[in-house]
Amino acid sequence: MTRGRNRSWTAIAALATALALSPAAQAQSAPADNATTSDSTIMVTIFLKHDQSRPLGELNAQLERQGFYKAFPPEGVEVVSWYVMMGIGQVVTLRLPASKLREVNRVIENSAWGAYHTEFYPTYDYKAVGVGKHEATK
Repeated sequence: MTRGRNRSWTAIAALATALALSPAAQAQSAPADNATTSDSTIMVTIFLKHDQSRPLGELNAQLERQGFYKAFPPEGVEVVSWYVMMGIGQVVTLRLPASKLREVNRVIENSAWGAYHTEFYPTYDYKAVGVGKHEATK
């Protein structure tokens, strides 16, 4: 099971690197604000899906016992956004050095599993491009 997870993380890291370095990604306009990521920095969005078979108080108590809020996010990892998505759970987007990806994964495995089912997605900032395209159609 661990070998399969390691392959998944390797694939995600490779995909994030390929996306960041691809000509198509480089051809897109860069974000206009501080959301710019360097070649050694990646963004990851994590879905923390609540275990809806258990009450919220029980889930929060488990997170506290497991030290989730003390450990997450790890040092050196920036929280870009952290929302509650009703019916899903929490959705967190992080900006981090690529070398910290494993640490983020381990913190989630050690402190969030049981209360949450998790999904990880490589992410990039498209807001400036999307808004610019919208504005251009006016």
